[in-house]
Amino acid sequence: MTTEFVKLISTEVFRVVIYVAGPALVVGLVVGLLVGFFQTITQIQEFTLTFVPKMLAVFTCLFLLMPWMAEKLMTFTTNLINQIPSYIR
Repeated sequence: MTTEFVKLISTEVFRVVIYVAGPALVVGLVVGLLVGFFQTITQIQEFTLTFVPKMLAVFTCLFLLMPWMAEKLMTFTTNLINQIPSYIR
């Protein structure tokens, strides 16, 4: 196993992690900003008002994007398993 192979795997791992986790994180960020903006306007400082909408939005995003996320992870795993024998010497 060469350093180029490890570098290639590491790059692909980080790319897949960003693709898979990114949408849920962005949804949580946007909903958090909207709720924070709403709280600032109305001066309501309630913890559940910040937590529940973000939780529902992230779970909905994960539920809707789960087939796409599973396909990305399966493709990465399949490619990794197929590439390993060619690099082991």
